[in-house]
Amino acid sequence: MSKIRTCVSAYSLQDEFLNKRMDLEQVMHFIKDCGAEGIEIIPDQMLKNAPHISEEDLAKWHSYLKDTGLTPVIADVYLNTNLYKNRTLTHRECIDLLIEEIKMANRMGIPMLRLVSMVPYWVLEPLLPYCEQYNVTLALEIHAGMAFDVKETMDFIHEMKRLDSKYVGLVIDTGIFCRRFPRVVRNYEMSVGATAAMFDYIEAQYWEGHDLHQTMKELGGKLPPEVDATFTDHDRMMFPIMDGYENYPYEALDEYLPYIKHFHFKMFEMTEEGPEYSMDYKGLLQYLHDHDWDGYVATEYEGNRFTLAGMPMQEKKQVAMQQAYLKECLKEIQG
Repeated sequence: MSKIRTCVSAYSLQDEFLNKRMDLEQVMHFIKDCGAEGIEIIPDQMLKNAPHISEEDLAKWHSYLKDTGLTPVIADVYLNTNLYKNRTLTHRECIDLLIEEIKMANRMGIPMLRLVSMVPYWVLEPLLPYCEQYNVTLALEIHAGMAFDVKETMDFIHEMKRLDSKYVGLVIDTGIFCRRFPRVVRNYEMSVGATAAMFDYIEAQYWEGHDLHQTMKELGGKLPPEVDATFTDHDRMMFPIMDGYENYPYEALDEYLPYIKHFHFKMFEMTEEGPEYSMDYKGLLQYLHDHDWDGYVATEYEGNRFTLAGMPMQEKKQVAMQQAYLKECLKEIQG
């Protein structure tokens, strides 16, 4: 029987943190008050000098964990290969940076690092001894627009299977399971110049069981002339970044389930009726339960970036709503 638990990515409350309405301690208490069992964090965002956190800040982190009872589940790290203007980082430099991240995770009591999409596969083998020494798993994020049909992702998965280590796996972002195009994205982009024609075309792909990413791949990246004629210059500028909302069937995960370590339950808009506007969390949770998957599913709110001008941020409300809905679904599914 599955044992699915919920956590919250502190990334979901980034505007509250950035604008000093909440500090890290308050963020963690809020997450606990929402009923989550665990926390996910981007250390670069909320911990000074990460991955070289001071002993003082480290002690505070552990005291917050003790006070809230939250389980540290995963840390999100990035591999910035463009630190220099005139070159990309060497393989050695990339590996050294990630070694420091592994050591940081160990100090923080975090057992897993999420590698951002497109991290190259060749970092894995040389990092395995450090993963084993510090007991930290590396898991690549499978993100819409950069999912299972992208070469870099495919290369990572091939290497993951070759190494066959418990310290290497995947994080699935539910943006690959959009059943409708997010309404808040449409409303925001139209408020800054995009037209209804562009979004009508995008939304039609979902009604036909596809998504924009699949359609544009099939069309070789070019719009049909009769569709392109309805677009403005602004539409054509925005259109290429509208493919990050994919419509995979849950069965696409079948072969990867043994490697899936964690889920980002991406969220753009929880509705007053209960479910998220564009995604069927209950259906995915049922799929995971039926396949005896154990692990954490993390609230990851990104609707904040599509807040209309003059409107208040909804981070706390949306996080609380999603956690309540997930708990309700899990109670029904898991008992």
